Amino acid sequence: MDIAELFRGLNSTQGINFSFFYDQFDKELLLQGIRYTAWLSVASIVGSLVVGAIGAYLQFSGGKFARSAVDLYVQAFRNTPPLVQLYFFYFALGPALTGLLGGTSPVLSNVTWAIVSLTFYAGAFNVEIFRAGMEAVPNSTLEAADALGMNKGQTFRKVVLPLSLRISFAGLNNNLVNLIKTSTNAFAIAVPELLYASSQIWSESLNALEMMVFLLVFYIAVIGVFTWLMHRIEHAVAVPGWGKA
Repeated sequence: MDIAELFRGLNSTQGINFSFFYDQFDKELLLQGIRYTAWLSVASIVGSLVVGAIGAYLQFSGGKFARSAVDLYVQAFRNTPPLVQLYFFYFALGPALTGLLGGTSPVLSNVTWAIVSLTFYAGAFNVEIFRAGMEAVPNSTLEAADALGMNKGQTFRKVVLPLSLRISFAGLNNNLVNLIKTSTNAFAIAVPELLYASSQIWSESLNALEMMVFLLVFYIAVIGVFTWLMHRIEHAVAVPGWGKA
């Protein structure tokens, strides 16, 4: 007996309905949701790391105006709910840009706006994480870089950022895990990620319990694997002797 027949029989005899195992439409819908969830997570993780690094650089070597602008950005995105931010980008900024450019169709798709929103949300926390790591870099290290003739940009790229990243890896891990979980907010603007796909399946197949069990197991597994990989990387790049008495 194959998997499809097994779960079809389980549904007919026990009423346990994991329809995506035997229904081709539900299966394709679920796989599409997984692909969108993966794309949202990867794109926003990369984007938030870039935003965090740029923000940290401006705080490190920028002028007073640049530092104030970064502080304002961090406070705005840290102190407002991510779902409100997503709505602002999609329902307020999106139509405003469309009208400003004189077009009739949206400038960016709902998927792109979700990535932008998640990127700026997590990027604000990454700025603070990198900043904390930068402050932990010993002054003697900065003085050594200065003695070697490095300017501020070179010191940041070659000394401060690599060290701060290694020092702040634990905090970064927590933020990126939270970012993956927050990607489910894209459901609110009809991005066909996993939660959205699952809701479509259970509305048709009336198997909300089974789909919620699947969602919980899926995210536990994904977050578990991601955390394990991040811990492996953290140990691999740890600064020798750092944090030891």
